[in-house]
Amino acid sequence: MPSDTHVIRIKPLQYIHVLDNNSNVSRVEVGPQTFTRQEHEEVINGPLPMLMVPPRHYCVIANPVVRGEDGGVVFDQFHNVRLKHGDEEIRFEQEPFALHPGERMVGKISPLQVVAPNAALRLRCIRDFTEDKVARNAGDEWLFVGPGTYMPRVEVQVVEIIRATIIRENQALKLKARRKCKDVNGADRGAGEEWLIRTPGAYMPGVDEEIVTAVTAHVLTEKKALHLRARTTFQDVFGKERKAGTEWLVTIQDAETHIPDVHEEVVGVVPITTLSNRQYCIVLDPIGPDGRNRLAQMELRKGEVSFFLAPGERLANGIQNVHVLDEEEALLLRAKEQFTDSADTLRKPGDKWMIYGPTDYIPPVEVEILEKRRSIPLDENEGIYVRDTVNGKVRSVTGEAYMLKASEELWEKELPQAVEDLLNAQPRDSRPVAAVEARDKTRVVTYRAPHNAAVQVYDYAANKSRVLFGPDLVMLGPDEHFTLISLSGGKPKTEGAIKCLSMLLGPDFMTDIVTVETSDHARLSLQLAYNWYFDVEDKDPETAQKIFQVPDFVGDACKAIASRVRGAVASTSFEDFHRTSADVIKLAVFGKDASGASKECLKFSANNLVITNIDIQSVEPIDQRTRDSLQKSVQMAIEITTKSQEATARHEAQRKEQQARGLLERQKISDEADAERSRIELLELQAESAAVESQGQATAEAKARAEAAEIEGTAAVKQAKLKADAAQIKSRAELEQIRAEQQAEIEHRRRVNELKVTKAKEMAEIEAAKFKETVDAIGPETIAKIARAGPEMQAKLLGGLGLKSMMITDGNAPINLFNTAKGLLGNADA
Repeated sequence: MPSDTHVIRIKPLQYIHVLDNNSNVSRVEVGPQTFTRQEHEEVINGPLPMLMVPPRHYCVIANPVVRGEDGGVVFDQFHNVRLKHGDEEIRFEQEPFALHPGERMVGKISPLQVVAPNAALRLRCIRDFTEDKVARNAGDEWLFVGPGTYMPRVEVQVVEIIRATIIRENQALKLKARRKCKDVNGADRGAGEEWLIRTPGAYMPGVDEEIVTAVTAHVLTEKKALHLRARTTFQDVFGKERKAGTEWLVTIQDAETHIPDVHEEVVGVVPITTLSNRQYCIVLDPIGPDGRNRLAQMELRKGEVSFFLAPGERLANGIQNVHVLDEEEALLLRAKEQFTDSADTLRKPGDKWMIYGPTDYIPPVEVEILEKRRSIPLDENEGIYVRDTVNGKVRSVTGEAYMLKASEELWEKELPQAVEDLLNAQPRDSRPVAAVEARDKTRVVTYRAPHNAAVQVYDYAANKSRVLFGPDLVMLGPDEHFTLISLSGGKPKTEGAIKCLSMLLGPDFMTDIVTVETSDHARLSLQLAYNWYFDVEDKDPETAQKIFQVPDFVGDACKAIASRVRGAVASTSFEDFHRTSADVIKLAVFGKDASGASKECLKFSANNLVITNIDIQSVEPIDQRTRDSLQKSVQMAIEITTKSQEATARHEAQRKEQQARGLLERQKISDEADAERSRIELLELQAESAAVESQGQATAEAKARAEAAEIEGTAAVKQAKLKADAAQIKSRAELEQIRAEQQAEIEHRRRVNELKVTKAKEMAEIEAAKFKETVDAIGPETIAKIARAGPEMQAKLLGGLGLKSMMITDGNAPINLFNTAKGLLGNADA
C-alpha cells in the first residue's frame, strides 16, 4: 500500500500495524474499518489477513505477547505490547487473530500429528515444566502411545516415532536397558542388562528399552539337538540353574522348540548318532551319573542304539563296524590296561594275543587292535620271512598257508642296491620289466638261475656258501646273500663294466684289443676273440666253488693272454708276424707239448677256466709310417691282381664278341631268306585284296544308292504325314480359340446384362423406398387434404415431393412423364 494514502479501508479478518512516530509505539488496527492515518502515524505492515488455525491444526508463534490472567494482552508503561523475546508459543484452533508488532509465525500452519495404533512418539523435555501434576525436567524422556492425537508443546521435542514390533510364534524379542528401569512385567533392569520378551503379539518397547534383535526359535527333532553354553550363572526356562561356562543339550524330550536365552550361547547343532546292530563306537570323556564328564575314560556303546553326544564327549575313530573274521583271518590284540576278558583270562597291560575266525568281534575299551591278519597262502616256490619278537630269530616259511602268531611279525630283508637292481631287471611272468612292481621285502628273495649258469649264495650265519646250477630257482634264507659278480667288459677290457648274479659256464667267447710291438718296433693293435668254458665235472658243487675263486675271470684271463701275446710278438719282426700271425699267437698262448707241437687249449687251474681257441679278427698298425707302408703294399697287390683280372676279362670279352658276330651273320642271312618268302606272300595277298576291293566297291555303291532312294521316299512320306497332322492341329487350335473367345464374349455380355438388371432393380427399389418414406412422412391424411385442396395445393404437394409428374402404377416400375402432373392429378382450373 502506498505510504501517502491517509484513508485505509481494512476489510474483515484483516489487520494493519500502525507506528506512532511521536511516541514510537506500534499498535494493531483490526478490520472491518476505515482507518484515517494521521500525519504523525505510519502504516508499517498490512493490510494482512488474520491467521486462521482450522480444527486439528496448530501454528508456532515466535516472540509471543505476554497475556494476563484474564487472557488479555499486557502493555508496558509506554503502551507497547510486552513480548516474550526469544520464546515461542503454540496456538491451536481458535478464532482468527492478528499478529501484534514483533510477533511472527514460524513455518506454516500444520496439522496435529496423529499417532496410530501400535505406534508411539518418543518425547524429550527441553525445559522444565509441569503437566497434569507431573513434573518434567529437562532431559526427561517418555512415550506418547497411540492411538491418539499429540498436542505439541514448546517445552517438548519429538525425538522419533517408535512402532511396535510383532512377536510371532517361536520367536522372541531381545531387549537391552538404556538405563535403570522396570520392564513391562515390573522386573527391575539395570543399565545394559538384556532380556527376552517371549509373549507373541505386538510389543511396544519402553522409553528406556532398546531392541537388540529378534531371536528365532530352534526347531528340535528326533535327529537334532541344540548344544548350549551358559555365559553367566542363571536359571533357564526349564527351572534348572546353570553355572557360567556349563554346557548342556536341549533335545526334543525337553521341548519341541527352544529360544536361546540372553545368557545362553548356541555352540552348535548336534546330530544324532545312530548305531546299527553291526556297529559300535567308543565315547571319550563320557558323562557320568553326576552329569559331569569322566575325563580320560572311555565307554563302549554297541548297536542298535541312537544317542546324542553330550558336551565334552567325542568319538574315538568315529563309528566302527563290527570286525567280521572268516576262517583265514585273525585280529592281533594288545591290552592297554589290566582286565579280565570274556573267557575269564586275566590280561595285563602290553599282553598280545590273537582272535581267530570265523567270528565277529567288538573290542572292549581296554583292548587295542594292532592289526588284522590274514593267512598267507604260499606256493612251493614262494615264502616269507618271519621274525619272532620274543627271541628275535628270523626264519623263512615256504610252501604252506601260514598265519602269523601273536609273537611273530613279517621281517623285511634288505639287499644291496646293486643286487636289488639286478633282481628287478630279471623278467617276471610275461610282463615287461617296466611293469614289474617294487620287491616286497617280506617275501623270500628268489632268483631264476639261467641255463648253464652257476649262482653262489653265502650264509653269513653258518659262514659257508653253496653253489646252485641253472636252470633253477634260488631262494635266499634270512642270513643268505648273493655273491655279486663284477666282470670286465668292453674293448679293450674295463674293470667292473658287467655286474651279474650268475656265472655262465660256457662255451662262450670274449673279445679283447691288445697292443703289441714287433722286434722292429712296429706297434700293432690286435683284436682277439677267445673261446672259453669252465671245466666243472658233472656240475659238482665242491668243484664249482673254484669258479668263484677269481672274482673277475674275464679280466684276469685277458691280461694273462695279452701278456703272452706281447712277449711272443716282441721277438718277431713285422714281416714274419704279418705272414704267420695266427701261428705265433696260438703258440704263444697255448704253448708246446713234449713233441714240439702247439697244445689244443689253455687251462687256468685257479678257477678251471679253459681257453680252447683264439681268433685274430683284425690287425691294425698303430704307427703312421707302418700303416702307410702296409697300405702301399696292399695297394700294389690289389693293383697287380686287378690288372691280371682285367686282361683275362678283356680276352674273354673278345672271344665272346667274335662268337656273337658269327652268330649274328648267320642269323642275318636266315632272316633275309625269311623276309623274301614273306614278301612273295605279301604280293599275292595284295593282288587278291585289290580284286576283292574293286568288286566290293561296285556292290557297295549300288546298295548305297538303293538305300538312299528308299530313305528319301520314306522321309517324303513321313514329311507329308507330319504336315497334314500339323495343319489339322493348327485348325483345331484355331477353332478352339474362336470357340473360347465366343464363350468368353457371351459370358461377359451375360454378366453385364445381369449387372444392368440388378442396378435397375436396385434403383427402382431405392426410388420406391424414397417415395414410400416421403409419403409416410407426409401421411395419407395430409395427402388426402392436399388432394382436396385444389390445384395450387397439388402443385405444392408435387413440389414438396420433388416430382414434376406422377402416374400411379403397380409400384415396380415408376415412370417419369415430365410435367404431366396437371393432367394426372386434375386440372388446376377445375
